[in-house]
Amino acid sequence: MNYMIYQIINWIFNIIIILIFARFVISWVRPDPYHPTWGKVVQVVYQLTEPLLAPIRRLLPATGMIDWSPMVLLLAIWVLRSVLFSILF
Repeated sequence: MNYMIYQIINWIFNIIIILIFARFVISWVRPDPYHPTWGKVVQVVYQLTEPLLAPIRRLLPATGMIDWSPMVLLLAIWVLRSVLFSILF
């Protein structure tokens, strides 16, 4: 039972990490948001990651063109995962 809970929690964290990396790549590539195929992917990735990144962006000072919120979120996820797994398992 514990192994199954561990796998589910780990799976959720991995999906969030993949979405953050997808957003990072999308910000470099800048695909057309109205493209019939890629537009939907871009919209989904932005809709799923923006609620996690927006609060961090509000807390961070403005640093010009570099958005540090994905890096801060990845660090927070890594710490949260470590703490959660050390408490539960």
